[in-house]
Amino acid sequence: MQLALKHLATTNTDILLSVPVGKSVLLENVDWQTFEKILTQLGDHRAARLAYDQGILEIMAPLPEHEYYKEAVGVLVQDLADVLDIDYETLGSTTWKRPDLLAGVEPDNCFYFQHESVIRGKLDFDLTQDPPPDLVLEIDITSKSLDRMPIYAKLGVPEIWRYDKGQIKIYQLQGEAYVETGISLAFPMIPVQQIIPFIQQHRAAGKKAMRRAFREWVRLQIA
Repeated sequence: MQLALKHLATTNTDILLSVPVGKSVLLENVDWQTFEKILTQLGDHRAARLAYDQGILEIMAPLPEHEYYKEAVGVLVQDLADVLDIDYETLGSTTWKRPDLLAGVEPDNCFYFQHESVIRGKLDFDLTQDPPPDLVLEIDITSKSLDRMPIYAKLGVPEIWRYDKGQIKIYQLQGEAYVETGISLAFPMIPVQQIIPFIQQHRAAGKKAMRRAFREWVRLQIA
């Protein structure tokens, strides 16, 4: 469910912080300075995710199921990189933005693989100079009204994994738009679509057992 507000003047930070779980609030006619102010007021210690595109701002409060899959897929991606001996960095729901393009977004998770050596040790990023994340994870359980794909395209993110209706779909940036594909740029040798069935099969065993089994599964894939 989406709550729409035509003008930011009709709301305040308290309202934005109290978006019901599983719902979103959509604000129109929000200039960039106001978006930056909202980011500052909301702070970093919050569950809500923000997305901004050309004056439209969405604030989404995720469901517990959303957060479960965000975390589960995230740790298995890290396990995958570990087994394959690939250097990586994960930056969670970092706010990625380009003021010059009036675009900003907070993914469910994001990773550097191909460009990890370029950003290694960095804590501050400027996407006019630094590369965007190599891989972004989007969990489509909680309703999102603002299409995030055009935002990621503006930021130049090369690959998106989108969890939707029980499966992972892989999208790669071609030109100015994303095209669905069957092979991951980050892990071309692994059928990453199997991650979700693997999670569902091992969920009752707990995270530790799941991760141990997943690492063994990856070793079998590359044997």
